[in-house]
Amino acid sequence: MYVPLLQRLKVPLPSAAKPVAKCSRLAVACANRLFESAHDRECFLEALTIPPAYAATVLWCREPTSSLPFEPLPPLPWQPPWVSRFAPGSRTGQHPLHEAGAYYCLDSSSVFAAVPLLTLPQEPSLVIDVCAAPGGKSLFAWRSLHPHYLLCNETIGKRVGMLIGNLKRCRVHPVGVTSWDTEVLAAEFQGTADVVIVDAPCSGQSLLAKGQKADGCFHPVTIRHNQRRQKRILAAAATLVRPGGWLLYSTCTFSQDENEGVATWLMATFPHLIPQKVPVLAPYQSHLAAFPCYRLWPQQGEGAGAFTVLWQHQGLGESRPIPDLGNRWRWRSTSQPR
Repeated sequence: MYVPLLQRLKVPLPSAAKPVAKCSRLAVACANRLFESAHDRECFLEALTIPPAYAATVLWCREPTSSLPFEPLPPLPWQPPWVSRFAPGSRTGQHPLHEAGAYYCLDSSSVFAAVPLLTLPQEPSLVIDVCAAPGGKSLFAWRSLHPHYLLCNETIGKRVGMLIGNLKRCRVHPVGVTSWDTEVLAAEFQGTADVVIVDAPCSGQSLLAKGQKADGCFHPVTIRHNQRRQKRILAAAATLVRPGGWLLYSTCTFSQDENEGVATWLMATFPHLIPQKVPVLAPYQSHLAAFPCYRLWPQQGEGAGAFTVLWQHQGLGESRPIPDLGNRWRWRSTSQPR
């Protein structure tokens, strides 16, 4: 039950916290679908209206300094050693170490969503991040897997500059950045990638748990739009995976239609994709699915919320060689290896 869990974790709340918005009828309807228990529904909705003070989280791009610049918090069970959590309110983005590229600031939910990558063999030949901006999942893959090649694709052109800036600042190498439609990307790299990451565009309902606005995030039209978009992106991404390779799908939303619903559709469409267990995330198994997939809820106090599932391509076929892109990269790293 989430009430005892919250009491045990002693989740801090901002002083004089006030609801950012009254729960809408649609948010309540979503909570009713997600939880059978009234207590769970109440805790979930409270986390959206009175956001907890979550830890400030950083991913170290180089070895952490011997003396941490902020007050550290105990590591979570699924937290890799090169991720640190600091007391809520720590201004990690304003420290000189951030500007120097020593670490990347992200939400702990983003770390949770990428944890399945820790179960994969290191030094894959090619990792493709299909929806890469602003770069958190790409950096996680680079830090954890040490790929020979990392390809970061961002379809939305105005987000590419942000992605490139973060990769340069953190001195990621070797890496390339493209700004292609996912179907163009799939045609170019079909059957070549060892690991494909799809941190899919979604209705963004967890933004409310951060105290941010997400207008219309519970509206059925918004959810259906994102569900269709995710299916299109994942269908293209599935063709990128070589036999034996892996596909990671994650979101920062709560809608069952977007998460478990999209995952179920993908497995029916591509039956050679087999969901993989992630032992360290076993306590976070989604109660809304019979297959291995994992949820972080905002009322647990560890992050604003995430969904993640990892598949392996266990079908037949041959891996294709990685194409030589020549000068067709939008940007190629010129920095030295870490």
